[in-house]
Amino acid sequence: MLNCVIIDDEPLAREVLTGYLERVDYTKLAGNFSNAFDALQFLKSNTADVLFLDIEMPEMNGIDFLRSLPQPPITVFTTAFRDYAFEGFELGVIDFLLKPISRSRFLLSLEKIREFLALKTEGANIEIDHDTPGFIFVKSGVRRIKLYFEEVSHIQGLKDYAIIYTFDQRIVIKGSVKSMQEIFPETRFIRVHKSFIVAKDKIRRIEKNRIIINDHQIPIGRNYKDEVERKITSS
Repeated sequence: MLNCVIIDDEPLAREVLTGYLERVDYTKLAGNFSNAFDALQFLKSNTADVLFLDIEMPEMNGIDFLRSLPQPPITVFTTAFRDYAFEGFELGVIDFLLKPISRSRFLLSLEKIREFLALKTEGANIEIDHDTPGFIFVKSGVRRIKLYFEEVSHIQGLKDYAIIYTFDQRIVIKGSVKSMQEIFPETRFIRVHKSFIVAKDKIRRIEKNRIIINDHQIPIGRNYKDEVERKITSS
């Protein structure tokens, strides 16, 4: 059961998310708040597994609220402004829902959360054989997965973990994006954001400050933009 908290100053937005949560059998609405200050008081003495957090709120916005939490729960930003994805991913949010939020997109976000939590409990780690530079082994429980670099589309950092994406699976590893950057060869991969590494040959197009890989939209960080342009155009 996921204990969920909604924080949004728009009554209709809270009503929509509440309705979605009530129709899912593995979620429980633990708190529903119209402002960040009431939510802060609640979280001092209560726990939450997931925050559905609006960004544009009076007095204290969602970004400042999230920064104020010493150990924030898994967080999904809910907003009408797409550009906030940059700040969100730097703060370790797991997903970004653009208003008006459809039920199908909301359910995809919940599945992403459940998958992350399940994979995290497996405690996967990487085994490197320097004599075989084309792949690594990922050990998860009793399983050893042979992961070829060419199968990986991108890597996302989330708090103390890294999510490795291929076209048919996700693998959660304990470790930072920086540690992944040291493992995945720079001839194939490029860091495009504080929280993202992408495979150069998997990039299909770039739209403004976003890289599109299949249905994933990956932000290009402001501090990485020049390097991304240089490496992509020269590859």
